[in-house]
Amino acid sequence: MNGTNSAVVTLATVLNVEVTDDTLSVDLDDGRTVAIPIGWYPRLAHGRAEECANFQISGAGYGIHWPDLDEDIGVEGLLIGKHSSESATSFERWLRRRRESQPRDAA
Repeated sequence: MNGTNSAVVTLATVLNVEVTDDTLSVDLDDGRTVAIPIGWYPRLAHGRAEECANFQISGAGYGIHWPDLDEDIGVEGLLIGKHSSESATSFERWLRRRRESQPRDAA
């Protein structure tokens, strides 16, 4: 092959998101569905169903934001297989605050 390769890489954008007990599935506008183990994103794994269902497609379609969980995931990270980069210390602090703010069952 002669010459220079010139490729334009365009990321797909998010159309829909579904979170189950074990999987984050993201439908993209290029026809792909990316399925990721929920354990890669601890905040989603610890979220209640209604919190996980409350998402916003952000960044012109290149990201997903869960306001109730303060979680953001980008399409690029999903496509390259990037796990959450949150430190264990940060996640434990978030989890502790979450437990403290939830109402306790009356005994």
